[in-house]
Amino acid sequence: MSFGLPSVKPKPVGTSRLPVKEGHYGIPDPMVFGLGANTREKLAPVHPLEESEKLYAENRHQMSMQMLRNAQGIHAPLRIGMELNAARRVGHLPILTSSGLMADVITGRDDEIGFEDILNTPEFREQMGHPHIMCERYFDSGKLQM
Repeated sequence: MSFGLPSVKPKPVGTSRLPVKEGHYGIPDPMVFGLGANTREKLAPVHPLEESEKLYAENRHQMSMQMLRNAQGIHAPLRIGMELNAARRVGHLPILTSSGLMADVITGRDDEIGFEDILNTPEFREQMGHPHIMCERYFDSGKLQM
């Protein structure tokens, strides 16, 4: 009996191999093909679990929502989904960074410390801009209606 739960076994969803452009010596020539900042994503996964680990949080969320639906009915996952949508749409000015604490509390991620929590702090980000120009661009784009 599966109860409609997704499979726990990892299934590779990436492509097996993609052709990589090579230069004279068998390696990509950065002067011809560019620096290739995203070359890692162009290659096939190194290990079968790599694709599964990329989708771990989403798979865990879907499985918990399916178990909640089986236990309490359709209203419980719908309510959590609406709360999560509202939490992610909380607006801030573009110069203020959002920690996403409300969404983390709803998903239960506030109890975990991950790689992105340590190395993604606002004081180490390399983005800097003039606050007035950033706000004008943000308001002109129509993302925030008053």
